Amino acid sequence: MPRFGVLGPLTIEDPPGRCTTPRGDHQRALLAVLLLNANSSVPVDALVETLWPDTPPKSYSSNLHTYVSRLRARFDGLEIERDPHGYRLVVEPADLDLLSFREAAAAGKAAARAGDPAAAAGHYRRALAEWRGPVLSGLHVPRLDADVARLESERLAAFEDCVDAELSDGRHGELTGELQAMITEQPLRERLAAQLMIALHRAGRQADSLAVHRELRATLVEELGVEPGAEVRRVHAAVLRGEDPVPSAKAAPIFPICQLPPDIADLAGRENEIAKLSALLGDGTGVPVAVITGEPGAGKSTLAVATAHRLRRSFPDGQLFVPLAGASDPRDLSDVLGDLLRALGVTGPAIPDDAEARAAVYRGRLADRRVLVVLDDAASPEQVRALLPGTPGTAVLITSRRRLSGLAGADRLPLAPLSGAEAMTLLARLAGPDRVGAERADAERIAKACGNLPLALRIAGSRLAMRPGLPLGKLAGRLEDEVSRLDELQVSDLQVRGSIALSYQALSPAARRAFRLIGRCRTLDLPAWAVTTLIDDQGADEAIDELVEASLLEATGLDPTGEQRFRVHDLVRLFATELGRERETHAERVATVAKVSDAALCLADTAARRLPRTVPMPLSDHDVPAQPLDAELVERLLRDPGTWFSVERANLVSAVSSLCAVGWRRKALRILERLSAYLYLHSHYTDMRTAYETLRDAAREADDRHIAVIADANLAVLLHVRGEYERAAEGYRACSKELAELRDHTTRAWVETNLAHCLVGLGRAGESLHAATQAREMSTVEDSGTHARRAESAALHRLGKISEALEIDRRILAQARESADDRQLGVALQGLSWSLMLDGRQDEALATIEESVRVLRRTTARSALAKSLRTQGAILAGAGRRDGAVKAYENARRLAGALEERPRELSCTRAIAASWIGDGRADRAIPVLRRCLDEFRAMGGKPATGLTLHVLRRAYEAVGETEAAEAAGEEAKRLEVPHDANASTLVRLLLSLTEPAPA
Repeated sequence: MPRFGVLGPLTIEDPPGRCTTPRGDHQRALLAVLLLNANSSVPVDALVETLWPDTPPKSYSSNLHTYVSRLRARFDGLEIERDPHGYRLVVEPADLDLLSFREAAAAGKAAARAGDPAAAAGHYRRALAEWRGPVLSGLHVPRLDADVARLESERLAAFEDCVDAELSDGRHGELTGELQAMITEQPLRERLAAQLMIALHRAGRQADSLAVHRELRATLVEELGVEPGAEVRRVHAAVLRGEDPVPSAKAAPIFPICQLPPDIADLAGRENEIAKLSALLGDGTGVPVAVITGEPGAGKSTLAVATAHRLRRSFPDGQLFVPLAGASDPRDLSDVLGDLLRALGVTGPAIPDDAEARAAVYRGRLADRRVLVVLDDAASPEQVRALLPGTPGTAVLITSRRRLSGLAGADRLPLAPLSGAEAMTLLARLAGPDRVGAERADAERIAKACGNLPLALRIAGSRLAMRPGLPLGKLAGRLEDEVSRLDELQVSDLQVRGSIALSYQALSPAARRAFRLIGRCRTLDLPAWAVTTLIDDQGADEAIDELVEASLLEATGLDPTGEQRFRVHDLVRLFATELGRERETHAERVATVAKVSDAALCLADTAARRLPRTVPMPLSDHDVPAQPLDAELVERLLRDPGTWFSVERANLVSAVSSLCAVGWRRKALRILERLSAYLYLHSHYTDMRTAYETLRDAAREADDRHIAVIADANLAVLLHVRGEYERAAEGYRACSKELAELRDHTTRAWVETNLAHCLVGLGRAGESLHAATQAREMSTVEDSGTHARRAESAALHRLGKISEALEIDRRILAQARESADDRQLGVALQGLSWSLMLDGRQDEALATIEESVRVLRRTTARSALAKSLRTQGAILAGAGRRDGAVKAYENARRLAGALEERPRELSCTRAIAASWIGDGRADRAIPVLRRCLDEFRAMGGKPATGLTLHVLRRAYEAVGETEAAEAAGEEAKRLEVPHDANASTLVRLLLSLTEPAPA
């Protein structure tokens, strides 16, 4: 393990005697911050701010990981651990000069307390010997400035303790020169001056001792306007009398002191936050500074007071509480320091007039004390810096609506709203647990309307407590009305609106405008492209930074596309919306929202066209505006279109609802058509159904027949894919009729094709062929024509016209090979493989389906892959490759289940159950087959029902249930359709699986 040095230039002795340093400024800065916090976790945010104090790169996370990896590789034995919060450098005290210094200084204090000044002096000298110069000299890292200053204070305190020990041991003659040099560096340090006076006096140099006093007094009066303190005056008096200075009688104790407000009795949750703050503040090294930030009403002060009360034993000398009124009328720093000095026993003329002098006296009072300073509601880093103690043992806990980004060396804890369980606990404590328990659903509505914000919950709970007869549902209803919600959230001197207003009023004009604009967007999770489009101003980045700093906008990190995301609390958004209604015209609000929705539509359009089009409905080119975003940004966002859709999925579904609410149904349809390319591909059917139902209902209410029928046609597709064939067919027919009246032949062609596929599942092959042929003839684009030809092929299979189906499938495959689209190719190969199988060309069929599976595995088309795997299972069964067939069916079933494609999942389950019969487990297969049979009957799928009955008959025969077997066989025969090559082939293949496996 190398030995590290930070008490001077950054050095690494590896092996001892050979000094090296890491290459590159970033690696040196990273190692420095880890060493200054050795054996403690350094949050990733702190490391990022250290390495990139201005703006971190988009890839900061991977860059940071790379730098850590290079350090590990560069220095053998270097142990840097990753934990949930950040990185920790693990090092023994002997391997880091800072730890060796602190260990020796602690031993010196212990020896001094034990009355052994000689041993104490030895330990202190060993500690001071670790210093080679200023901390990290030659390496300037702005974020470490506060840490460097604290370490210099530690060194000075250790030197002064060492001098005390050596004076007590009678070694004054050796100290005068060293003390005189130190006084030159620290001319205002009264303790050093007193020690030098004692050493000179004991050396018989009374005049020189008095000269030290004169020079100190002149400097203090001239620079700070204060007289020397009590200790210097006492030593001076003793020297004047010719006496050896002796320790003075102790003054009346000021410490311990506690100024904390009462701990709140009904605090709910926050245990994790209290534990984290306690660990940060109570580690015993340096002067830790923690900042609690968060939006208005998040409970920052409450958390700070609760944490301070928990830490009282860790800070036995006291706890100071300083209200700074940063959100309303920031207090004058000089007044704050005056109050603190009076609390610390400094009174009357001893309190200097100058703020800097007061800060110096304040730090002197806290020197070598274990005091926790709570600075509540800080306005800025400038207001805080003068209130930070200078010596180890003290700690500072700050609350602020602002992040205080300019405060170097501070650890920040962003305070989020309560969790759902914590919110309910707080509401129960305020309104009564029995009452909340009896009306829990309404209580959850109240908590949701309050956004789990502690201030809002406290107001709602207080209103309930004041009115025991008020039903929770009535208050919930009032709070769910966005127009009046902020009016409801006020009681006595507590109000959410006023709390947010304080933060708003402190903003610059540009940030205020940006805040109002963001209120127009109902989405709470915002990407940076949407925020900047909303603001549409050259100073957008500066306004966003100011809102983030003020905790009115939360930066939640980068999404997988590399875009920064922002979050707005619902109540904050409502306040911004109120301001927008008051200060901007309706036309201005509409124009802003139009820009964002245009950008979203254009991004969705580009992304959808880069995905395989699997949803069997057309994609209209009408009403798509020009892309308002920069081309380079669009390319970065849509480098992986599926990733972009996955990130924005919830926002786009929400946008459909919002656009419908303001009457922009056609734009909602265009966005949803494009989003469906992703949703259908990944079987997110619930989102599709919700969005299309919203669109349909809005269109019906506005008597917009065209959009309503398109929504209904898509909803029929979702019924179809879930196996509800009768309802889907009914929906398709109704939509086709209305589309004919509306003269929308393009959409009607798709609907008729979908109807044709559905009719195949219902066993109506003749009707299916008629619908497919009609759809092909009215198709005007290649996609819908190909889809219709596939339906024709499926119908021809059922009619026994295999050669015609083969000809269609070969043409489809030829077109697919020309397209160079793997999904189209894989689907075409699957269709041809099954036609080949029905035509008795088993070897060709097997080679074709294996190619289909290989090709589709390269794509994201999981539904198509599931279908090909099922076909592969059937063809392998026909080839006598039983194990391969079962495996293919199992893989297909797993995919179909994940995609919620129930008909396909059931057909695979049926095949697997058939294999159990062959394995001698027919008793296990029977209940599974019965369930499949019930579901196929409910779907109306006659072919699937007949196939299942054939397999069930074989299962009954295997267990000796002759009557049940005969009944199943007879029903299967009644469902048989003459010339259905598809069904007859599948029966043969499935029954082959029921045969015992060859020995």
